[in-house]
Amino acid sequence: MEQIIDARKSFNGIQVTYATDEEIGNAGTELFSYENLIDMRINALDLLDNPLFYSFDPIGPRIVKTVE
Repeated sequence: MEQIIDARKSFNGIQVTYATDEEIGNAGTELFSYENLIDMRINALDLLDNPLFYSFDPIGPRIVKTVE
């Protein structure tokens, strides 16, 4: 799991930025549609307000809430 460091609203969904290697500061991005977020039971507004509460699983790809 990779820590999500930013989430921004886009036309088709939410673009998340996640840390891929914390030692050298690399980051990756992934776009999730609103439909995908609903299927994963992720609250889009909470993700936008609190991106650090979520992690990104690149195998899925999916988002998981890590802080309640």
